[in-house]
Amino acid sequence: MKYFFLSEGWTVGRVWEFGGLWNEGAWRRKPDLQELPLGICENGEKLWLYQVEDPVLMVEVVPHSEGKSEGMQQTIGQVVLKRLITAEQVIVRLCSAESIHYTC
Repeated sequence: MKYFFLSEGWTVGRVWEFGGLWNEGAWRRKPDLQELPLGICENGEKLWLYQVEDPVLMVEVVPHSEGKSEGMQQTIGQVVLKRLITAEQVIVRLCSAESIHYTC
């Protein structure tokens, strides 16, 4: 598994795998991407932990309102591509966080 932290108020847009953008037709499913009930506070910002399956290489994140718009048309500067981290890197971030948040 791989992980990333996502700022509160942002959502996942497109997903990349080794061959390029995730192709639901070829994979016959959406990528396995789950928000975990664990987050951190960093520089006053809440970041929530997400888990993705190994074939995923990178995810695009967009402001929540943009991710829900039809066609998902964004202009430059409105998206951030997130690189994924390992479980060990997650532990390091958790240990150095200002605070940790849990949801039930």
